[in-house]
Amino acid sequence: MTDWGVLYRHNVAAVSALAGDLTDEQLGTTVPGTPAWRVHDVLAHLAGGASDAVTGRMDGAPTPEWTSRHVSERQQLPVSDLLAELDTHQDAIVETTVDNPRPAIVWDISVHHADLHEALGLGMLPEGLWAPVLAGVAPMKFGTAGVPEDVDRYELFRAIFSRRSRTQMQAWGLPLSPEQLDELCIFGPREDDQPLP
Repeated sequence: MTDWGVLYRHNVAAVSALAGDLTDEQLGTTVPGTPAWRVHDVLAHLAGGASDAVTGRMDGAPTPEWTSRHVSERQQLPVSDLLAELDTHQDAIVETTVDNPRPAIVWDISVHHADLHEALGLGMLPEGLWAPVLAGVAPMKFGTAGVPEDVDRYELFRAIFSRRSRTQMQAWGLPLSPEQLDELCIFGPREDDQPLP
C-alpha cells in the first residue's frame, strides 16, 4: 500500500528544489499541460490548493473558478513565498492522506510536477514521484479489463490525467474506440499534442 504522505513530501521537496533555481524567463514559461498558466501560476496553484485544503476554503473545488481564485491571489508573490506556504501546510496535508484511498491533493502535485518538467524540457519526472499515482488510479479507469501492458507507463499516467491528446493516445494502437480513450481522461479529452520527455 502506498504511503501517500511520504509521496506528497517527496514531491514537495523536489518541486521546491526545482523552483528555487528557476529564472524569471523560466517562471514565465507557458505550461502546455495547463496552457492558461505559466510556471509561476502552477507553483501558485500548488501552494494555494494546499492552503485552501488546510484552511477549509474549498467552496467550488476543484472547478476552474476555485483554482483561479487562489492562483490570482498569489500572482505577485515571489517563488520563495509560494514554497514557504507549500512547506507550511505540508504536515497538515500529510495527515489528511492517512487511510485515504483517493488523496486528490497528492495526485495533483504529482501531475503538476510532471507538467513543470515537460514545460521546462527537463525530461521525465523520476518514476518514484508518479508511478504510485498511476498504480492507484489506473485500476479505477480500466476495471476488470486490466491495465494494458504494451503502453508506456509514464504515457499512461499522463493520459489518464488529460495530459495527452486524442492523437497521441490513438498512436498507442490499443483496441479501444476514440470514445473509450476519451473516457480514460479524468479531465476530459484534449486536442493539443503535449510535449514528450
